[in-house]
Amino acid sequence: MEYVQAGDAEIPELGLGTWQNTGQSCAETVETALELGYRHVDTAQMYGNEAQVGEGIERSSVDRDDVFLTTKLDRGNLEADDARESFEESLEKLGTDYVDLLLIHWPHPRVPFEETLGVMDELHDEGTVRHIGVSNFTPAQLEEAMGITRAPIVTDQVLYNPYKDQSDLHAFSLESDVALTAYSPLGRGDAISDSMLAAIGERYDKSAAQVALRWLVQQENVVAIPKATSREHLEANLAIYDFELTRDEMERIATLDGGIKRRIWNRFPGLMRRIPF
Repeated sequence: MEYVQAGDAEIPELGLGTWQNTGQSCAETVETALELGYRHVDTAQMYGNEAQVGEGIERSSVDRDDVFLTTKLDRGNLEADDARESFEESLEKLGTDYVDLLLIHWPHPRVPFEETLGVMDELHDEGTVRHIGVSNFTPAQLEEAMGITRAPIVTDQVLYNPYKDQSDLHAFSLESDVALTAYSPLGRGDAISDSMLAAIGERYDKSAAQVALRWLVQQENVVAIPKATSREHLEANLAIYDFELTRDEMERIATLDGGIKRRIWNRFPGLMRRIPF
């Protein structure tokens, strides 16, 4: 497994996303992924699967200290008392006494960053949170957050795939020693059937999805957390380190836009940041 160094964190470059994976399927997926070599598991209070993620880690033969575990504070739990109380509930559900990374899932326009980040700093000092970060923050919001915390912000987890341009945020994150973690790295499945990605993949005997993931992790300080449930897909997502895209291929992939449906979906994070509830 390759790693990204950001701030004081060493983050496995390829992780397991668990959004919309619930129940025993989630526990089984986490256990299988760790068996195959994954060492980074991403969950959130909002996903409703922290208990199952914890169960999967517990059932695996991998030592807890070898797993980089991320969870996120729900948008409704960002006020100080709610942040601490809900995080303690997350620890209980996950069956662990610490998480490797705690994120603010979405910024809330009515809750000052200082309130939530202050609690996260306290949790970091107490040792129940090893590293802190944010999710769905703009470059300006990320810069503001970095000016508030004592502990370094080690990542901004955002929608990032060949159809979503994040070049400005990526450039700022590189300057700031912050990793960019890509959720929905396959564009909610659009990359799987993309003809350009498939054509590039033929040269390397790789699928379109593998090319999309390779495009992400080949960029400096970028982490990808694709969702997968079957052993076949889990294995395929890991098999992206035996080839390298050319500069021309990297640039061509960056020109994809996915059409009108994808452009509409790409507006969702911006809308969420402005919703005051």
